[in-house]
Amino acid sequence: MGWQGVAQHSWVHPATPQGNPHIFRLSNDQRHGIPGVGPQWHNDGSFNADTFSHSGYHIIRPAEKGGGTYFAHQGAAHDALPADRQAFWRRLSSVNSSSGVVHPVVHEPPVTGRWCIWLHLGMTGAVIEKVPNEEAFRLLNADELKQLCHEYNDIPNAGLENGYACEFEYQENDCVFIDNLAVAHRAAPGAHLPAEEQGLRIMHRSTVRGTQDLAPGFGLPQHVDIHGPRPQAEGVWQGGGTGFRWEDGIPMRN
Repeated sequence: MGWQGVAQHSWVHPATPQGNPHIFRLSNDQRHGIPGVGPQWHNDGSFNADTFSHSGYHIIRPAEKGGGTYFAHQGAAHDALPADRQAFWRRLSSVNSSSGVVHPVVHEPPVTGRWCIWLHLGMTGAVIEKVPNEEAFRLLNADELKQLCHEYNDIPNAGLENGYACEFEYQENDCVFIDNLAVAHRAAPGAHLPAEEQGLRIMHRSTVRGTQDLAPGFGLPQHVDIHGPRPQAEGVWQGGGTGFRWEDGIPMRN
């Protein structure tokens, strides 16, 4: 698989203080920040090889009617998988739909050393499986990738009931910092409702550069050309700013 990746460009909103490129300004009103970001479970910086080690969320203005963030522990989410699915997931690597960066779907973060799942439900353009007992790879087809994404979505959602995920509602100037390699997150549905309905919401996100690449195993390259021809006859291979649509009608955003 001799593939190449593409560059990822940051967005700087005009209202970002001093135009600081290290602050990602989010809002439910596009005049005040970038709208609609992060509606599905993800970890920040999946378009980078050395994906962010930590992320910080500073709420500048919480919406009067709420709109927080869901957080889920990815180690506990991995443990919630049946044993046969754990084995399957450990053979998988995801391809970012924007940059072509390849990451393992299951990895061991350096701080915790605990198996954690890793999949961006808004920016996955392909998933590669190492074929068991063979020196070969294959791409998941659409049905298999839909099943994988639904399983991934269901497990952290179940954590809201089972104690390994939570919904955090912000008060003004709250700051939340997470281990981005071990904790996934998504915006609560209320975070993206119009400001006229929910109240104006403004958040600043900052990130810490990773100290090492989140590299795939099995000899796979770190970058592939997701915007080029599909390397095999069958399977999902989709480049673009958003990834494979695993359910009709859901909001998709990085």
